[in-house]
Amino acid sequence: MNIHGRDMKIFTANANPALARDIAAILGLPLGDSEVGTFSDGEIAVNINESVRGLDVFVLQSTSAPVNNNLMELLIMIDALKRASAGRITAVVPYFGYARQDRKSKARDPISARLVADLFIAAGADRILTMDLHSPQIQGFFGIPVDDLQGMSILAPYIRERFKHELDHTISVSPDLGSVTRARNFSHKVGTGLAIIDKRRQRANVSEIMNIIGDVKDKTVIIVDDMIDTAGTLCNAAAAVIEIGGAKEVYAAATHGVLSGDAVDRIEKSYLKEVLLLNTINIPQEKRTPKLRVLPVSGVFSQAIERIYTDKPISPLFS
Repeated sequence: MNIHGRDMKIFTANANPALARDIAAILGLPLGDSEVGTFSDGEIAVNINESVRGLDVFVLQSTSAPVNNNLMELLIMIDALKRASAGRITAVVPYFGYARQDRKSKARDPISARLVADLFIAAGADRILTMDLHSPQIQGFFGIPVDDLQGMSILAPYIRERFKHELDHTISVSPDLGSVTRARNFSHKVGTGLAIIDKRRQRANVSEIMNIIGDVKDKTVIIVDDMIDTAGTLCNAAAAVIEIGGAKEVYAAATHGVLSGDAVDRIEKSYLKEVLLLNTINIPQEKRTPKLRVLPVSGVFSQAIERIYTDKPISPLFS
């Protein structure tokens, strides 16, 4: 792909520059010339070293750990581009941090996802391009267009090809009731049955498996979720389908590899044979284990950017 780039630029901050370089290479464009660092007191320093006046600008940055640093880098870069008279600014946020804080679960809770949405608009973003928001309703927090790409457009074809000779004995599993719609869509695209794990969460990051709805006995199980954070839910689900359900083996497929705390150690010690992730978040080398397989999102994001730039619909990328 080599698109007309005389009035288009792609910039990146520090969260995932390798992904930005891959996307720019697919589009046949150089990365924009910029520097993002810190002053001696820890404040973010941004320098845009070329003119962006009137240009269609895409800024790529996942707001993953360190979440607040990466978020501020992105917001300040958007502000710098806006003040430099960029024509349109699209924030390309493969992983959108704070998305799980999308409602009040108890008295006096903040709705941080809405606050972050307001910050993007205040900074000067004209559009958001992201992937697998934890709750699709978050799109409604924005007063600007939000394109929410689907990780299953990459994960499902891989799984379908990987298990094409045994799909009759493969089943997609939702690790909780909140992920049923995602798992159902995944199972439809791959061509498997569907099972659901009913769990009761006792406190944050601790869950108890209660029941398996569906037959997983002697089957290959694919646990489907939007993200893997501490991996507690995932590893408990893997243990349940093996120990309670009698599954033959268990895999996992998720879009975002947050992998905080002891997540990697839990995965290594679990029943999981392989965990499939996308590179929406840069996974450092020390967290890459033989059980992790990471697929690139550069292809689908480059197509989405090309479609936004040329004013074509994004919807064909969902099918």
